[in-house]
Amino acid sequence: MILAQAAPAAPAKVARRAGTVLGALVVLQLLFSAAMKLARPAGVPEHFAELGWRMRDVTVLAFLELACTGLYLVPRTRKAGAVLLTGYLGGAVATHVRIGDGVFPYPLLLGVALWGALYLRAELAT
Repeated sequence: MILAQAAPAAPAKVARRAGTVLGALVVLQLLFSAAMKLARPAGVPEHFAELGWRMRDVTVLAFLELACTGLYLVPRTRKAGAVLLTGYLGGAVATHVRIGDGVFPYPLLLGVALWGALYLRAELAT
């Protein structure tokens, strides 16, 4: 009888852990993206020129990405960070669609993963 009552808690615990891992992967990707915008290794300036962005604007985008990611990292502001990152990633999708670049689903998938992490951690109900 005790085992039957404990069984439903296990999927919730696994879901929370999966949400934490998924959220961490999203954050790592966003931090890497911002770092590449700031470090500007070979190829990055050319890529952003193809997308129609000036490099001084890319620096602003990097700090915006870091600020939104920082909000997402703090439990109290996580939902606000998710909303702001959704807008940021929506802009990335629009930029890629505008030039006909086939990479646009990646920011879309990143946004879905970011909200999926919140759902799995059961943070959307609170």
